[in-house]
Amino acid sequence: MTLPSKRPSPSDFQHIRDWVFDLDNTLYPHHINLFAQIDRNMTAFVAELLQLEANEARALQKRYYRDHGTTLAGLMLHHNVDPNAFLERAHAIDYSALLPDEALGAAIRKLPGRKFIFTNGTVAHAEAAARALGILDHFDDIFDIVAADYVPKPAGATYDKFASLNRIDTAHAAMFEDLPRNLMVPKSLGMKTVLLVPRNLGAAILETWERVEHIDCDSVDYVTDNLTEFLQTIAPDA
Repeated sequence: MTLPSKRPSPSDFQHIRDWVFDLDNTLYPHHINLFAQIDRNMTAFVAELLQLEANEARALQKRYYRDHGTTLAGLMLHHNVDPNAFLERAHAIDYSALLPDEALGAAIRKLPGRKFIFTNGTVAHAEAAARALGILDHFDDIFDIVAADYVPKPAGATYDKFASLNRIDTAHAAMFEDLPRNLMVPKSLGMKTVLLVPRNLGAAILETWERVEHIDCDSVDYVTDNLTEFLQTIAPDA
């Protein structure tokens, strides 16, 4: 399969005025594996809630994640779970693996226009992660799962709400994501789309449907394994 171009041209992004970033495995690289802590917490929550063995709970958690966009969406639909209780448990993690990234911060700061974090997590989680990376102050706003009424990406209504709330002209916006399916709607809305992949793709532990070989190339304009270098390349003074 032929993947989209990995190296952008600065002129391709001259018209972009709104920069939209997913959080986990996007603003920090996949190998940090911070999400593994969240994953374990979600599995434990499912196991306790439904009185399942760990392997059964993990299988159900992953099925809900695949089928509904997030584990939470599946739990709310099928088990009437309190979303606040789930989110508090899921994001009770140690952020010490995230270190200040001055180069990333400088690259984000140079981008012309507004910058947003658009996450299926919570504002508190996004703030904690971005603060640890030293980049929180570079963002204009954070749109989280609560603002989305607990309807996660890739639901079209959630992108519409995000764009409407922030008055985003999607023809002048770019979206950065690590999950291919979460770029399908942004691309259909006219946004530039950039897929973040693990630096060692062959060794990365991903769900089958998350892997690059299963992406819809029509929905992805660029693929990169280094967000900082990508942003430095497209910066106005690059």
